[in-house]
Amino acid sequence: MADGYQIPKVLVVDDELNIRELVQIALKFHGCLVTLGATGAEALALAASEKPNLIVLDVMLPDIDGFEVCRRLRAAGDEVPVIFLTARDTTSDTVTGLTIGGDDYITKPFSVDALVARVRAVLRRTARQELPSPGAAGAGPIVRVGDVELDEAHWTVRRAGTLVDLSPTEFRLLAYLMRNQGLMLTRRQLLENVWGWEYAGQSQVLETYVSYLRRKLDRLGPPMIHTQRGVGYSLRPA
Repeated sequence: MADGYQIPKVLVVDDELNIRELVQIALKFHGCLVTLGATGAEALALAASEKPNLIVLDVMLPDIDGFEVCRRLRAAGDEVPVIFLTARDTTSDTVTGLTIGGDDYITKPFSVDALVARVRAVLRRTARQELPSPGAAGAGPIVRVGDVELDEAHWTVRRAGTLVDLSPTEFRLLAYLMRNQGLMLTRRQLLENVWGWEYAGQSQVLETYVSYLRRKLDRLGPPMIHTQRGVGYSLRPA
């Protein structure tokens, strides 16, 4: 085991006992420390006390639904990755989950292997994105494209001198686009490098986040993110 390795902590919240236990066994087998909860209130309390690296969160909870739990976490400044687990399989629910800060969305009934793969992918991605503290040796560079400045060491983005408030996923997507400015990046490339997935079957997630970025950046200047229909996206100076 490498020096400095930390066993990932996963909080699993679902009101169905058999699902909690099934997911717990699978994640423990793959080397995770697992804490269980059955309600939205427990999810909030355990997120605060246990500081998990990831939450697998059922949407249909008996008290506070999973979407509201995620909203409250984000409002409190907690950016812990969240994978929603739910029986509701509609486009509007998927978009809602992503809009409020979720990282992935899995519908019931689900394959345990698929869930474990998603958990591992999110944990790998968040481990890669951990940045050194401001001023530390090896701090990331400042990337500039046109009037957009992205500071990887301080996790900030400015356009025309104005601070742009981005979620962690939006930040990662913009950073990848900026580091590859002018190139037409395929959906598969973006999903694999930003989300860490080994397949390109979730293009709706990508399209949703591209629309978020456009909305935030285009308020401050001309459009910079361009679409090649059927291919992908590129970022070019305005």
